[in-house]
Amino acid sequence: QVQLVESGGGSVQAGGSLRLSCVASGLSFSTYAMGWFRQAPGKDRELVAGIIHSGNSAYYPDSMKGRFTISRDNAQNSVYLQMNSLNSEDTAIYYCAAGQKLHGIVTISPDYWGQGTQVTVSS
Repeated sequence: QVQLVESGGGSVQAGGSLRLSCVASGLSFSTYAMGWFRQAPGKDRELVAGIIHSGNSAYYPDSMKGRFTISRDNAQNSVYLQMNSLNSEDTAIYYCAAGQKLHGIVTISPDYWGQGTQVTVSS
């Protein structure tokens, strides 16, 4: 059974930083592309960042470039999201996901989803 477990969410003041973590089990982690997504109340789920299986290449939508950094540690079956200069518009539930190809991440159709972790940014 595949499990993706996110952690690191919480409340932070505007301008602050958070680092999210996601630990995967039940899959061959090093063969999967990984991604971070978010969904704010009343809005569609959107891609924040994706990373290929080796970690050598990452993808960010234009709207996410500059403040977010995705990384992974295949030895730890983990993927991370460093978030800097947070503002209230970053308030959302953040989800980790795994896809056999980066295409599935970029098209918001991964194979597996985590349960999400809440990030709240107060001004």
